[in-house]
Amino acid sequence: MLDVAYKAVEDLAPGRLATIDEDRGTIRIRLDKNESLAAVVRQLNTEIERLLTTSHWFQLWKTEIVSRDTPGCPLRIQYLFHSGVPRALGACVGESRGTVRVYICPELTTEQFAAAMTEASRKFLAGGHWFQLYAGQIIDNSPETNRV
Repeated sequence: MLDVAYKAVEDLAPGRLATIDEDRGTIRIRLDKNESLAAVVRQLNTEIERLLTTSHWFQLWKTEIVSRDTPGCPLRIQYLFHSGVPRALGACVGESRGTVRVYICPELTTEQFAAAMTEASRKFLAGGHWFQLYAGQIIDNSPETNRV
């Protein structure tokens, strides 16, 4: 099962505003809670680009599997501020072929953004359109079975 979680923290290395760690079926995104959300999101866009170029994530779009190497439509994720996102919602995710756009309420703190994104990611992944190839194994959003 896939699990993406965002957390606002105080222990990132100096100058690091966001980090992304990947493991089997999991992504942990740590954000500097003492920095402005605008600065954190700028760094987050850099970090997510790095993740997508060094990992193996895929989108099932209708009957096509889209990857980072799909001609004319390489897989990408963008975090964007949008004044139309209600503060109570915090963030929402829009998806098209090869592109995921995360729309963020510009009034949020970094801590509020982390909480909103963890929930938005859970709902987004529940759609079942994403999977990870990790150590030769395909991980999707299906419940895990006991592994030997």
